[in-house]
Amino acid sequence: MLLELDHISKIYGSLHAVDDLSLTVPEGEWLAIVGSSGSGKTTLMNMIGCMDTPSKGSVALEGRKLEDLNATQLADVRKNLIGLVFQKFYLVPHLTAVENVMVAQYYHSVVDEKQAMEALDKVGLADRAHHLPGQLSGGEQQRVCIARALINEPKLILADEPTGNLDEKNEKIVLDLFRELHQQGTTIIVVTHDALVASCAEREIMLNHGVLVGEKWNDDAARAAYEAAGGKPASTGSTAEGAQSGDTPIGFEDPTKAAKTGAQPLSE
Repeated sequence: MLLELDHISKIYGSLHAVDDLSLTVPEGEWLAIVGSSGSGKTTLMNMIGCMDTPSKGSVALEGRKLEDLNATQLADVRKNLIGLVFQKFYLVPHLTAVENVMVAQYYHSVVDEKQAMEALDKVGLADRAHHLPGQLSGGEQQRVCIARALINEPKLILADEPTGNLDEKNEKIVLDLFRELHQQGTTIIVVTHDALVASCAEREIMLNHGVLVGEKWNDDAARAAYEAAGGKPASTGSTAEGAQSGDTPIGFEDPTKAAKTGAQPLSE
């Protein structure tokens, strides 16, 4: 398993932002973490992405427990293993698209403009490489962010509401990019409240007030491969009402698409 969460919790006083969650994710899986605002999705992603630490439990990437790593080693994991895509683009406004991609190289290795251009070409923006963020549409800015996330060839892409600020046309472009990455073997974890985005994933888990309350598979072949490799359903030790525990996943209806009412399903 690429990722293993062992009874992790994030606790702030009496609030359990994430409550006793266990989850394994094999290399190459596309997982969606769904739930309404305040459900703990982003808190969970931050712990997976080495941006926060659990109050209890253990997070392991490639078999390495993150709590055993020092600050330098954690930084190396973030640089070498993980690519991050956010709802907000976090582009440097006075740098061009290609320069924004090269910023990620700077923190990893030698800056290589040719490689950065190749990353932009992969997301269909080679012709916009020398434009500033303010000269790009929201969809184009998000594709620059994806190119930036890809530049160091991460094994795991973490995307937090990656289409939250996009219209349907640009949402489809971004999701098609994720499909291509997944087909190439990249592991993808997407945090979303968007039913259409979640439905693209092979598996979905649902959180409610930090508690795991459901799990469903959208790809039977992926599920069979996961189980054949010894994968178990996600589980929780929480005693909250509706919590999913043991080896019996609780199915659920997809969350409503609150951000874009009246949207039609994306065509494959």
